[in-house]
Amino acid sequence: MLVDIRNKNLHYKKLMQQLCNDLGQMVSSSAPHSTTVQMRSLPGNHSQAYLDRQQLRESNARSYPRRIPMAIREAKGIFVTDVDGNVYFDCLAGAGTLALGHNHPAVIEAMQQTLTGNYPLHTLDLTTPIKDRFVEELFASLPENFAKRAKIQFCGPTGADAVEAALKLVKTATGRRSVLSFSGGYHGMSHGALSLTGNIAPKSAVPGLMADVHFLPYPYDYRCPFGVGGDNGHKISSRYIEYLLEDPESGIVPPAGMILEVVQGEGGVIPAPDAWLQEMRRITSERDIPLIVDEIQTGWGRTGNLYAFERSGITPDVLLLSKAIGGSLPLSVVLYDEKLDLWKPGAHAGTFRGNQLAMAAGTATLKYIMENQLVDSVKVLGDRLMQNLQQIQGNHPCIGDVRGRGLMVGVEIVNPHGGKTAYPELARKIQKACLERGLILELGGRFGTVVRFLPPLIITADQIDAISEIFAQAVEVVN
Repeated sequence: MLVDIRNKNLHYKKLMQQLCNDLGQMVSSSAPHSTTVQMRSLPGNHSQAYLDRQQLRESNARSYPRRIPMAIREAKGIFVTDVDGNVYFDCLAGAGTLALGHNHPAVIEAMQQTLTGNYPLHTLDLTTPIKDRFVEELFASLPENFAKRAKIQFCGPTGADAVEAALKLVKTATGRRSVLSFSGGYHGMSHGALSLTGNIAPKSAVPGLMADVHFLPYPYDYRCPFGVGGDNGHKISSRYIEYLLEDPESGIVPPAGMILEVVQGEGGVIPAPDAWLQEMRRITSERDIPLIVDEIQTGWGRTGNLYAFERSGITPDVLLLSKAIGGSLPLSVVLYDEKLDLWKPGAHAGTFRGNQLAMAAGTATLKYIMENQLVDSVKVLGDRLMQNLQQIQGNHPCIGDVRGRGLMVGVEIVNPHGGKTAYPELARKIQKACLERGLILELGGRFGTVVRFLPPLIITADQIDAISEIFAQAVEVVN
């Protein structure tokens, strides 16, 4: 048995009883136990009815219901319950949006106070006490050397809207047109953001994407683009990028900006080495190229730092935030160095950039993270999750790599008889086996072969162990 999970407190015991009762497996109160659970057939009858109606009416572009076939009825903390009464650990958490899990009391209270206080809910970019408080808390959370020079632009409701605004910002400020991005990067599905995204599949059917986007090699240690890995891999990447920008025959005109993720999320949970990030900052600074750091998924504690870029000690020119900052509601912002604030009034707008309910919920989320020192616990719990998964890796050669930062962890599935050969079919089987045992996970990375863990930041050590045990059983049963 991989993990010896004990009933250490009444709250956790009740949660596990809820989960295990649903599966016909009672939690013993007197002895150590495994979280072995009975497989369930999914979707349930009630969920299937909802899914059938969804298929009739919703776009063929829908994605999550194809891999996670359920209709959700209730949600609290890390748990969701479908309309058939099945209970699941949610390690997708709105693709990282739900920093405090579902329906956290601090967030709900902030929303209720806003709704009952006759505050405006929609204000375009007019200011309000709620907006002012959000901005104050946000700026106070930033590294001082960035905050003292920062301006903020509220965008439309999604992270992609922040990406589009950042593109306009740096192109306006520099008068240039080309943009540097990275293989494996994900920046959204709108026209410009998709142009910056590495994944080819959603781009192949869309002609005429934004021109002058140049993709550079990201330091992916497990699958090093230069075939060397380690320190040498990221050093070659840095040297190659600097050479391109120096070479008058490179074909790349002076860039308007470089955009990157400190940890590539959809690209497979790939953390960039600190030394490489420092080199990207040096290279862009010396050439007056604005550095755009996309923290739409990593921002507000996900990686064990409040902002992922802080770990390396760099200061970006532009910072993109969404997901967690709305406290489960739609909100996105661009924070940028005041030297770039050269666009004219009305140069960028968006009807829903004044989402007051999201700002109230976001303020409550940030304050809870800070006051309860969740960033420190994320480091500890992330290490625990990584160690558990590495234990599983030791028994299963189909797990090629375990990597991540904080509570943003990826497990790369490979053919156990084929070296590092990607094995997306097995990854999908593992995901399905986890779901049948009460654990929601998503896939990502090259060929969709990376199992991704994105639990809420309020997860406990016992829940980490329970999730790890379910994953271990899933890997065992499909091998």
